Amino acid sequence: MEKLIGERIQKFFDDNSLRSPAEHGFRRRRSCNTQLLEVLRASARFQPIRCASTLPNTAEINESKPAYGLCFDLSPEQREFQELARKFAREEIAPVAAHHDRTGEYPWEVIKKAHALGLMNGHIPQEFGGLGLSVLDGCLIGEELAWGCTGIATALEANGLGQMPVLIAGNTEQKKKYLGRMIDEPLMCAYCVTEPGAGSDVAGIKTRAEKKGDHYVLNGQKMWITNGGMANWYFVLARTNPDPKAPANQAFTGFIVERDTPGLTPGRKEMNMGQRASDTRGITFEDVVVPKENVLIGEGAGFKIAMGAFDKTRPPVAAGAVGLAQRALDEATKYATERKTFGTEIYKHQAVAFILADMAIGIETSRLAWMKSAYEIDQGRRNTYYASIAKALAADVANKCATDAVQVRVYLRIKRPDKEVHLRL
Repeated sequence: MEKLIGERIQKFFDDNSLRSPAEHGFRRRRSCNTQLLEVLRASARFQPIRCASTLPNTAEINESKPAYGLCFDLSPEQREFQELARKFAREEIAPVAAHHDRTGEYPWEVIKKAHALGLMNGHIPQEFGGLGLSVLDGCLIGEELAWGCTGIATALEANGLGQMPVLIAGNTEQKKKYLGRMIDEPLMCAYCVTEPGAGSDVAGIKTRAEKKGDHYVLNGQKMWITNGGMANWYFVLARTNPDPKAPANQAFTGFIVERDTPGLTPGRKEMNMGQRASDTRGITFEDVVVPKENVLIGEGAGFKIAMGAFDKTRPPVAAGAVGLAQRALDEATKYATERKTFGTEIYKHQAVAFILADMAIGIETSRLAWMKSAYEIDQGRRNTYYASIAKALAADVANKCATDAVQVRVYLRIKRPDKEVHLRL
């Protein structure tokens, strides 16, 4: 096997006019994997890491000359969307971010502009009026928007979470009715799963739905619902099987509930530690009547729908965290190149340079993680493993980068208390 691997490595370098392992002076007692790693570091031509969305179709690959590695370049269309979102974040979001963070005012003006530019609801299929963007495309946009303000970006991006159950499980009529209106107007929707006693533990939710004739009656309470007070309609997960021992994949049902349904009452707006521009509230359901036509797939399918929605919406959450981390690094770097101590810019001091380097390492690895998770789901493969890694890693990196940025900018932090906003977000 080692001989075969060695022959393939040699063929690779012959085909690509690269220097062989022997020419680099590597000793044969090293493993072939170690040889390959060192030769690639010394000889291979790498392109800047962007994304893996432009891999060639397997049917188009020339089998006479095997393909090696991955292509991380963005397509021209992806670059256009990324640049549009970047420009929008810097010109429309960043200038008003401090105001919305301070007041908690919902950013309707920003939302209307984003809707007009197509920076919202891009994942809705073209047949229902949307752009039909991939998850990776949406993440590219989301990262740039979060650079401007994660609170405003959350308000914009939360529509994706609310719409996802309808996208993956709705029938044609449901999609036309509830997704179509999101294209026509800058409307919001919300994902109602979390409860006072159950968050990620979806199987522990208590909200119940009882079937009565041709409709269901919902009773219960949801908590920490993003866009809760601004939504035009809600996805609601409720227990329809009264047996507490019933398996989760049979016990819950997903419903679409209109905002103006009698008995549906949003609570007060929560003033969160961060992301204050988004609207977070509890929602109470008291004898809320929902027609059977608003059930997604059928009774008992809700748990799988909710889990499927998480797989598609965790990559954008990770991308948003990377956007925040990138903003923290950008501001810390700018300050470090301007601020001087002992006659030199502080970035030239190792104590500061190492902090900036660690921030950059975390950001690049987190970006690759969300790209991998988005790419997997776009290829039609289950990405639960990768999406969970991306979300967990990016959240930790964002928190650390925000803390490190405050350390680098400690003098400015004292002079400008509003600069700690990245740490709270």
